[in-house]
Amino acid sequence: MTQHWFEPIADHLGKTYLRYSFTKGTRQEVDALMEWLHLAPGSRVLDVGCGPGRHAHELARRGVIVHGIDVSETFVNLAREDSPQGATFEHLDARDMRFTAEFDAVICLCQGAFGLMTADGDDQSIFFLMTRALVPGGRLALSAFSAYFAVKYHENAQFDAASGVSHELTEVKNEAGQSQEVDLWTGCYTPRELRLMCEREGVQVESIYSVEPGRYVSEAPTVETPEFLLIASIPLSRRESV
Repeated sequence: MTQHWFEPIADHLGKTYLRYSFTKGTRQEVDALMEWLHLAPGSRVLDVGCGPGRHAHELARRGVIVHGIDVSETFVNLAREDSPQGATFEHLDARDMRFTAEFDAVICLCQGAFGLMTADGDDQSIFFLMTRALVPGGRLALSAFSAYFAVKYHENAQFDAASGVSHELTEVKNEAGQSQEVDLWTGCYTPRELRLMCEREGVQVESIYSVEPGRYVSEAPTVETPEFLLIASIPLSRRESV
């Protein structure tokens, strides 16, 4: 598969990625995930688009067995540094996942893979592959950027109403302080679209919350937060196509 557009950005960012404010709420986010996904020591979790491994590391510190995958080899190598026992990592494009009924939970957060599409249908394909990785009764936590928030607040980005994709031109700095101008494309969603995606794959919606980094709370969807967090589960008698 051809190089993903995010890979050179990750190469440039390196460890600087973890200096951004949106990465500072990891512990609170994992507190919520442990509850909402019914996780306990020994639970098996797949972290799709794990980045430098911040969620995987925190989960592993709590006794959860985590396997993280990311399209960026740079991020995977960073995730492997000082990783706690129980956390493993693999350089893998989410579109190439082949896991089948192996995990008690799957997480895909902060546009780690879902929402960074390179072609029409990538998000639906990644969603299907994530649900296929779950055992019957397993749960999924998926964050998606809010289309409402993008339209209301993103004055410096262009929102394509036909595709639901927000395009932003921004600067990112590496560890040496060198700036690089990059294009960011983010797929944006409404709660209705997330429900329809679940319905298509035979997945049960448990809740959709309105969240922001470091503040994962059980609040109903609004237009005032940048992300929606979907919590869904696989029926004990799942469809054969999944």
